[in-house]
Amino acid sequence: MRGAGDQGENRGRGEVQGPLDEQARFAALLEDSAEDLYEHAPCGYLSTLPDGRIVRINTTLLDWLGHERGDLVGRRHFSDLLTVGGRLYHETHFAPLLRMQGEVKGIALDLKAADGSRLPVMVTSTVKSGDDGQPLLIRTTVLDARDRRAYERELLRARKEADLERDRLKDLNTTLQKTLLPPELVSVPGLEVSAHYHVASVDEVGGDFYDLFPLAAGTWGLFLGDVCGKGAAAAAVTSLARYTLRAAAVYDSDPAAVLTNLNTVLNHEYNGTDPRFCTVVFGLLTPDEERGGFHITLASGGHPPAVLMRSDGTAVFLHTPGGQLIGALADAHIATTSVHLAPGDTLLLHTDGLTEAHTAATGGERYGDDAFLDFCHDLAPTTASGIIDAIRDLLDTFGAGVDDDTAVLAIHVLRPPGEERKRART
Repeated sequence: MRGAGDQGENRGRGEVQGPLDEQARFAALLEDSAEDLYEHAPCGYLSTLPDGRIVRINTTLLDWLGHERGDLVGRRHFSDLLTVGGRLYHETHFAPLLRMQGEVKGIALDLKAADGSRLPVMVTSTVKSGDDGQPLLIRTTVLDARDRRAYERELLRARKEADLERDRLKDLNTTLQKTLLPPELVSVPGLEVSAHYHVASVDEVGGDFYDLFPLAAGTWGLFLGDVCGKGAAAAAVTSLARYTLRAAAVYDSDPAAVLTNLNTVLNHEYNGTDPRFCTVVFGLLTPDEERGGFHITLASGGHPPAVLMRSDGTAVFLHTPGGQLIGALADAHIATTSVHLAPGDTLLLHTDGLTEAHTAATGGERYGDDAFLDFCHDLAPTTASGIIDAIRDLLDTFGAGVDDDTAVLAIHVLRPPGEERKRART
């Protein structure tokens, strides 16, 4: 009976003493592990007095810097480990912020190793204060930032290359855009001519185009158009359209025939899976010997109507209803209209980038045809340069609201010299 009791009692005591021994061993392990973790942590630790003198530093940071513990503890200040630029930043920013806030996080600095090399690091420091609120120690954690700094340098290099590539693309787009427009408009006796091309984005070549050129003796051709889309593909269509219009006008200057020829070329060239089309207005301009001024016949293929600003101060659209997109159909309908341009009259051709611009005055809505006609009416009578300058200023007020390129071409019939001088005196 006693033996059995003793065994039971021993078992009871073993159940109590076993966990206690295990807890003691675990506590000892934790104590060793905490010290080992401090010394060999994957980051650097150091503690300094409020004046920056080092009082403790872990093995990890010593190994990174190549210093012996006795060289630093009690002998050197934290700022002594920094580069010249780092010491300046520490004195002017880091230390003042630490005193004010009690903590500074994630500051990028370079530490100076024993061999003179630099170690990029991220530093976080906190102030430990006593019961009286006075600072006792500054505890600092140091993270190795070599990989991060290399990654940042690679990102910076890639960004610089991208910026250079974008600049080259802008130059290429600008050069290409210039080749699609006439270097200067021809001088027509009895007319003042002006034009403007507003680029919505320098990153892509636009599809707007215009030209004014002589044909047979005493006649001139003019056109303005807008190719669907942007970029290199649109530029190819723009180039094809511009030179086709010139060649077709020499062959047969009738405006409807000119646009019919262009429609045939575009429809034949782009009739597959990537159709290309444009809106165009073509005009044939001839002097009117009987009434003075000029006679113009306009043919339109789906293009916004021209604006006629009369010398009496009125402004109207020259509608060409029913004109269809050029290149979209094999047999497109071409709408025409004819009008007499008297001395003092101004005719304006434009692309829809102007009327479809968003304006802040209307809460981001489109500018619209009605507002544009009112704008022209307020300016009439005007000259070619007068209306172009006013439109240039108008587009500038839209700012980023102009999301499509805009081309404008204006012709103004000059008054006889004697009448011009008389108007100038009045």
